Amino acid sequence: MNRDIIRSEKAAKTRGVIRTAIIYIILTVWAIVVLFPFYWMILTSVKEYASYNSEYVPKFFTLTPTLENYSSAFTSVPLARYFINTVIFTVLTTGLMLIVIIPAAFAFSRLEFKGRDAVFTLFLSLMMIPNELVVITNYTTITNLDLRNTFTGLILPSVTSVFYIYLLKENFSQIPDELYYAAKVDGTRDLKYLFRVMMPICRPTIVTITILKIIECWNSYVWPRLVTDDQNYFLVSNGIQEIRENGFGRENIPAMMAAVVVISAPLIILFLIFRKKIMEGVARGGTKG
Repeated sequence: MNRDIIRSEKAAKTRGVIRTAIIYIILTVWAIVVLFPFYWMILTSVKEYASYNSEYVPKFFTLTPTLENYSSAFTSVPLARYFINTVIFTVLTTGLMLIVIIPAAFAFSRLEFKGRDAVFTLFLSLMMIPNELVVITNYTTITNLDLRNTFTGLILPSVTSVFYIYLLKENFSQIPDELYYAAKVDGTRDLKYLFRVMMPICRPTIVTITILKIIECWNSYVWPRLVTDDQNYFLVSNGIQEIRENGFGRENIPAMMAAVVVISAPLIILFLIFRKKIMEGVARGGTKG
């Protein structure tokens, strides 16, 4: 009897080890598939132009790495200016969006007013409108206001988000009502309750929304391309096209990859620093009660 129990335990352990090994193999293969484009991008960026063009069969390593391509990324085109423009656009847009969506989410989740649910439902219906129609309307409005080639024209259409208001509203709604009623009994104003209670509790979600908005702004391409044709207002995403057309040329792939690495690095670093907060915020957003 004891032998049978021991055998069954050994068999269970063996199955567990095999299952774990298979999972790790699958995850390793998937990680290679996902990370290989980044490796190839960095590898290409440190290859010499002549060496890259002489490779009839692509090589997965180089014995003569160079940083010349990175120097060309900043000297052939005003990449530093594109960076500054993107930082200004990202910081102002994200800051203004938080100022708009946090009070809106608080109002929909906690305040009682006539027609609140109907207004929120109507608000959510805006998510059904195709982005193309919104872009056309925004472009017409910005053009009529003579805001093309200005930071105001770049920023205004992006200072709110129905999805982020919905996500934050759901998080605020998870906070027990008893906390709010107790705060009101103590004479706490709504804004003070928002800043002192609700925002600290929902900090992971707010951090997640902030990071997602930063990534969205940093990668923004269509809208900046529509409303700016002046290099003084180009963002890094549009600067890539400018680099390709008027910078290194279409054939200097290593220099182009160096510019892409420089542009992508801030987002990668940001994600690595706040990855736990992002996962925590997303998990909280999907949990009720």
